[in-house]
Amino acid sequence: MKAQKGRVTRGLSHGSTVSTCDNSGAKIVRVISVKNLKTRKGRKPSAGVGDLVLCSVKKGTPEMRKQVVFGVIVRQKMPYRRAAGERVRFEDNAIVVLKDDKGNPKGTIFKGAIAKEATERWPAISKVASIIA
Repeated sequence: MKAQKGRVTRGLSHGSTVSTCDNSGAKIVRVISVKNLKTRKGRKPSAGVGDLVLCSVKKGTPEMRKQVVFGVIVRQKMPYRRAAGERVRFEDNAIVVLKDDKGNPKGTIFKGAIAKEATERWPAISKVASIIA
């Protein structure tokens, strides 16, 4: 995992339900916690594009359901600002499910575009991604 360039507005809060965009077997996951996030006492953690999150699988194949998995947020609806000055927003929120916390994706095909910030931070995801926006 590389350091993030710029500051992405965090658009997904603790407890959000998000759809997955890969063929890992999970369809809908709920964000449990955000890894490597420093926050004030009492504040609920939130996550943005490129953040590593811990999720529980709510809908999917029977062997994936009720499992706790790592994931990386690759799209978010809330607009965020890039270093060049443009604002980026996607039409949905999406997560890629990981095998481990090192960044290796569980799925082999990603549906839809993947944010450039997520691919810069996680090189293993950028190898599988077909569309980078």
